[in-house]
Amino acid sequence: MSVKLLLGNEAIGLGAIDAGISGVYAYPGTPSTEITEYIQAHPLAAERNIQRKWSANEKTAYEGALGMSYAGKRALVCMKHVGLNVAADAFINSTFTGVNGGLVLVVADDPSMHSSQNEQDSRFYGKFAMIPILEPSSQQEAYEMVKFAFDLSESIQYPVLFRITTRLAHSRAGVSRDEKHRKENSLSFPPDLRQFVLLPAIARKRYELLLNNQDKFQKLSENSSYNQYTPGSDHSLGIVCCGIAINYLLENYTEKPCPYPILKIGQYPIPEKLVKKIESECDELLIVEEGYPVVEEMLSDYFGKGKRIRGRLDGTLPRAGELSPGLLANALQLEQAKNPGIPEIVTNRPPSLCTGCGHQDMYKALNEALKPWGDGHVFSDIGCYTLGALPPYRSINSCVDMGASVTMAKGAADAGLFPSLAVIGDSTFTHSGMTGLLDAVNDGSNVVIIISDNQSVSMTGGQDSSATGRLDSICKGIGVDPAHIRTVVPHRKNHDKMVSIIKEEIDYKGVSVIIPTRECIQRTARLKRAKRKS
Repeated sequence: MSVKLLLGNEAIGLGAIDAGISGVYAYPGTPSTEITEYIQAHPLAAERNIQRKWSANEKTAYEGALGMSYAGKRALVCMKHVGLNVAADAFINSTFTGVNGGLVLVVADDPSMHSSQNEQDSRFYGKFAMIPILEPSSQQEAYEMVKFAFDLSESIQYPVLFRITTRLAHSRAGVSRDEKHRKENSLSFPPDLRQFVLLPAIARKRYELLLNNQDKFQKLSENSSYNQYTPGSDHSLGIVCCGIAINYLLENYTEKPCPYPILKIGQYPIPEKLVKKIESECDELLIVEEGYPVVEEMLSDYFGKGKRIRGRLDGTLPRAGELSPGLLANALQLEQAKNPGIPEIVTNRPPSLCTGCGHQDMYKALNEALKPWGDGHVFSDIGCYTLGALPPYRSINSCVDMGASVTMAKGAADAGLFPSLAVIGDSTFTHSGMTGLLDAVNDGSNVVIIISDNQSVSMTGGQDSSATGRLDSICKGIGVDPAHIRTVVPHRKNHDKMVSIIKEEIDYKGVSVIIPTRECIQRTARLKRAKRKS
């Protein structure tokens, strides 16, 4: 075995390659992005011609993976937690259709919201969908578990949800690679050619089949090597740890073993026999899980008032944010080594747009154009340009979900707000903004849509944008009057021209689209470095 120092995301990508995938489908989203990037850059992916281009959004990614599974091949689909909201329609219905080739959905949750709008817990989706969930506790386990996930998916003929969090995704550890690499599947049709046709008569039968398989999923979890019980000498407390959370516990016991019984959960549904064992042996239980109190709520309902359940719900651990060894030390009333803290020479630096970024020039022009109307007229979206909410710009008034800028601007205009403007990025526009623009065109809404085009998915590292070179034609195809599709280079030398264009389109009573186009300065620098190296 060879040992590689890998991010958790990279370990998952390597495990998927070694599991014999034929495709990875994804839309960039921190903290999941590096899984796909690792596969894209791996020589085996090129040698085997693994499908590895970015999808337009998470829903199209999931549907592409489902199509590959239909054809008998193994497919990996990756996204961040809020991306699963976008893919939920296809995901939930795929648990009715089932799969043919193995289908593994990796979802990266973001406790503490390092780069996200919320910190939702994707285990709720897995429970809602009634399929197995896997949750690794280390990079090595992530590598091994993703290979197991594909085997599991094909053995049960259902998708498997593979849940990680930011801490695992973006930390490194040594990973031993198995020398045995599985070959890709051959093309094959599903055992039932009608199982993917969810007409009500078929869907009802598929739902009954899903329900009938719940006992099988439970037995698989009971016998899983990823669910482990470790005895302890002190039965005043039993500790249930989910996935990576066990590391926060064990870092407090580096010099001596933990005295309490520990149940580590890495596969769901929760292993009822092991839960009953630790419950019967211990006076009370502490539930340690990253994210929402999913297991804590289940056990609280299961045991009722007969057993004290501690965790996030009762305040033993904080309700929000990431866990840490220190929080576990406090919960267990352990002495904790003093944290040296951040040296005084290091000061907080708020995020800001890069020097020379085209978004800066766009916002300066927008602010000047809107001076007669004051604040409160600009709806924005998710991307680097969201930093326009901060000083010195303070230009935008919303950031809710991908594409919401366009539809919120339309709704505000419907309510009588004038002027009503949206700022959205090129990649976000093709992800989720196009349908909102279609609504605006169909209703003849009085809105100005600014598609700030930096020709890449810049916030997540400069991946290729589905919109590059197409925005003008897309907007024309949707039905925007070509006379009111305005393009401009966002640069200080064009400031007056940009202000003039924005004012002119505000005065137009209808749908206007302004496209400030200038390549991301970071992407330009990367391409120059790559050219010099070549």
